[in-house]
Amino acid sequence: MKIVQAIKKGNEPIVLQNPGRLKEPLVLVFGNRYLLEDDGLYNEIRALFPEGHIVFGTTSGEIIDDNVLEGTVVLTAIEFEKSKILVKRCNVKDYKHDDKKLGANLAAQFPKDNLKHLFVISEGSTVNGSDLIEGIEHLNSNNFGLSGGLCGDDDRFERTLASYNENPKEGEIVAIGFYGDTLEISSANYGGWTTFGPERIITKSKGNILFELDGKPALDLYKTYLGEKANELPKSALLYPLSVKATEDAEPLVRTIINIDEVENTMTLAGDIPEGSRVQLMMSSVDDIANGAFHAAELAMRNRKAAPELALLISCVGRKLVMDQRTEEEIEEVKAVIGDRTVISGFYSYGEMAPFGGQDSCKLHNQTMTLTLFSE
Repeated sequence: MKIVQAIKKGNEPIVLQNPGRLKEPLVLVFGNRYLLEDDGLYNEIRALFPEGHIVFGTTSGEIIDDNVLEGTVVLTAIEFEKSKILVKRCNVKDYKHDDKKLGANLAAQFPKDNLKHLFVISEGSTVNGSDLIEGIEHLNSNNFGLSGGLCGDDDRFERTLASYNENPKEGEIVAIGFYGDTLEISSANYGGWTTFGPERIITKSKGNILFELDGKPALDLYKTYLGEKANELPKSALLYPLSVKATEDAEPLVRTIINIDEVENTMTLAGDIPEGSRVQLMMSSVDDIANGAFHAAELAMRNRKAAPELALLISCVGRKLVMDQRTEEEIEEVKAVIGDRTVISGFYSYGEMAPFGGQDSCKLHNQTMTLTLFSE
């Protein structure tokens, strides 16, 4: 595996950190939405990597090595020397926002023979991540791994962009398939948030739209808890996500609000919130989030046979808001576990895709640190 990284700041040219020639590399471009809207960016990157498979995704912060940047573009180009990749894309508009159908059709484009893993970079403004994952895993007979994340737009929640081999655009969902006998890929996630306040029951919901808690308008109750911070919704909701437990025995999933509808008095979350689920508010601290990142790295490294050469990190924008000036501490905690020789890239997102520790099935998470580790 050969890897070249680069950073672009504002209108400045792309600066390669370690120049080198790569053959048909996978080029991951994570960056600020305003910079990715520049039509000249794609051509600039194509000139550097004329044979590259270029995948874009907007962010709520960029990760490179143990640094967290803002208002930049970070680029990681990977030449797989013993493995193969295949990249496919779909757009939500072509499926009338039927995210489950989109996921199934996206997965169907990948030959399953020797498919080790799918890494997904999805638009994050409108997609129901739970439905997308369910569609992708619908006929997963060979148990390929699945991880990835929903693109971000800082804390604006205006629009997110992604693309494959073209200028970034809205509604895109890109999947990268990894094939190879020697390829080892592991993924894991962990949060670090704790519940507080009364437990309530979801009495009315539809997919990822929450209408009522305990028979009362959910948005009204949520605003009551937020107090003055309710004026900053949906941004302020990132500091107080919801713990959603579908059944008594189920693992609780963390859900973040990505939009509110004042007219309908509803909240839209990044993933499903089934009726009958038990819900509690959550909060966290800087130390808890840093410890959660450390634990996520431990889970991702567990039972690995080879040291990782590449780590793709996707963390939630809510964690970044809590950490503030100390955001890099969670990346440093990850690096302490996976080692200095592992190349690190990634971004802050509106949602993370990974299985729970010790499980195969992927879930949509919020407020977690998610790692996907690669070696050949």
